[in-house]
Amino acid sequence: MIWLTWRQFRIQAWTALATLTALAVALVITGPEVTRLYHSSGFAGCRTDCAALSSGFLNQVINGTTGPLYWLGIAVMFVTPALIGVFWGAPLVARELEAGTHRLVWSQSVPRSRWLVAKLLGGSLVSMATVGLFSLAVTWWADPIDSAYLNRMFPEIFAARGIVPIGYAAFAFVVGVTVGMVLRRTVPAMAVTLVVVAAVQLVMPFLVRGQLIQPVEVTAPFQTTAVKSLHIKDGGGITVTGRVSQPGAWVVSNRTVTPSGVTFTGPVDAEACGRTSFSQPKCMAWLDTLNLRQEASYQPANRFWALQWYEATVLLTLALALAGFSFWWIRRRLT
Repeated sequence: MIWLTWRQFRIQAWTALATLTALAVALVITGPEVTRLYHSSGFAGCRTDCAALSSGFLNQVINGTTGPLYWLGIAVMFVTPALIGVFWGAPLVARELEAGTHRLVWSQSVPRSRWLVAKLLGGSLVSMATVGLFSLAVTWWADPIDSAYLNRMFPEIFAARGIVPIGYAAFAFVVGVTVGMVLRRTVPAMAVTLVVVAAVQLVMPFLVRGQLIQPVEVTAPFQTTAVKSLHIKDGGGITVTGRVSQPGAWVVSNRTVTPSGVTFTGPVDAEACGRTSFSQPKCMAWLDTLNLRQEASYQPANRFWALQWYEATVLLTLALALAGFSFWWIRRRLT
């Protein structure tokens, strides 16, 4: 069964190896230049007041030839798990069920459970190894840039670094196999797999990740010297938020509230903050008289690896649950 699974899977495996090799070559060629700029900019040895050095380093890297590779690396890490589920997981079983060749295998003294174990285990390990190597290469290469941006905790970066992509790869592959087994049609299984994996990639950062560890919650007087955004709405409404001074933190929620604890929405003072008579000094002075407070919750930067392990565990648990469902389905419902 291992040999047969490899025969069915070898094209995808060789394609992944070729892609990984191409990416590794690009990273090896450009990596020394990123490291050189990192050290020559002075940012590498900076410990305090590093904003100017960080900005200088990023301007050299992002505006140079390595900039597109940085964004490409992020895109690859988000897209690869979905592609694994669509092109590796979904067709692996659905194609055999659609053609009816699974009956021939089962008639050759190969139990259906063993048949499924070979497919799930072999495909999952290859998927996890492939994405793990991708992630290792990209995380190593982008580390100086991430250090300057202080963005590893941000949702658009977090799942493209560390071990979380491995969890997404395993989950996506098992989703593909399970959906293919249930639908028994390759193309519909590929479409459904793509939707499911994309949905989980959207739901996880916005509904789950921020709660895996209890966020740090802070309440402080609203500071008009640290306004992040101010928007005056039609009809006299206003929204204003302050900055959270936690470098590298992921801000889960941030709102400005009145002394009674209600989210501040105005009404606006038309003379100080009106659209036609806006004056920043007068508007800030008016906001100071309202005794507003800022309520924020955030995940600090030093929780990066803890959250990585928690999220990867959640994804692997979902993959195992789907695998268990697949074994139940193949015994009870599949003929």
